[in-house]
Amino acid sequence: MLEIDDIRRAAGRLAGVAHRTPVLTSRTLDQRTGARVFLKAEPFQRTGSFKFRGAYNAIAALPPDQRARGVTAYSSGNHAQAMALAAQLQGVPAVILMPADAPPAKLAATRGYGAEVVTYDRYAEDRTALGEALAADRGLALIPPFDHWDVMAGQGTLALELLEETGPLDVLFVCVGGGGLISGCATAAKALVPGIAVVGVEPAAGDDVRRSLAAGERVSIPVPRTIADGQQTTAPGERTFPVIRRLVDEVVLATDDQILAAMAFLFDTCKVVTEPSGACALAAVLAGTADVAGLRVGVTLSGGNVGLPRFLDLLAPRAARRD
Repeated sequence: MLEIDDIRRAAGRLAGVAHRTPVLTSRTLDQRTGARVFLKAEPFQRTGSFKFRGAYNAIAALPPDQRARGVTAYSSGNHAQAMALAAQLQGVPAVILMPADAPPAKLAATRGYGAEVVTYDRYAEDRTALGEALAADRGLALIPPFDHWDVMAGQGTLALELLEETGPLDVLFVCVGGGGLISGCATAAKALVPGIAVVGVEPAAGDDVRRSLAAGERVSIPVPRTIADGQQTTAPGERTFPVIRRLVDEVVLATDDQILAAMAFLFDTCKVVTEPSGACALAAVLAGTADVAGLRVGVTLSGGNVGLPRFLDLLAPRAARRD
């Protein structure tokens, strides 16, 4: 099982390398929710998302002979970029599997950090099988985007930092894809503040974790059709799911329209650009999915990797309706 000491060791490896991202507040947000809300702004992390934390920690924990051979990963974009930069910083070769329809900004950034990119069809091919075959063929260490103890530990440093800055919180909202971020954050949060509630937020079209919790076992779904490309997972991980079952109090859903509303709010009010997945946790808070009135609330803004054309495509129709 993942423990708080694993997360503290990850924090030591990341010290002076990862950014200690800002915690943002907004009087407007507090007035709308009736709560005191603290936003952990990972768009300001290296590579633009929380994924750098786990990627760097996982590569740093490898033995020297494996680091010399190199690493591989599969990702829709944020883990890809994080792995590429983390490998470059540590002098480790990296080969990244990315879906052919990944956002162009994420593909370009991954290549820009020096990684070799191999593309695949996310709707017709199994990325796990492709990644395992690539690792075996080239002698690379496969570091998946969420289902890896050192990745989970690295992601948990987000909650460690947040609580060090804010003090105890009543509830922490965390976006959920495969569960790496929420499993790490829940481990840190429950160890530091035993009474805190941890709430996961999934896209309404991709509720594999919520279904899995209801069934008491991992449930697989087709690749979800949602604007939140970073949360297009089909099942929680073998390692992440037991942690989620043990430590996460609830998983709620946010629709694509609610996610867009959160992105617009963050841009207009907080002057922060987020990708859809990055705004998913806040979307549930703004929509009133959970009653947070009178509480001290933490919210993860998990990433901001969205190119200008995509950002405009998503939000221009909403702006036109508002005008």
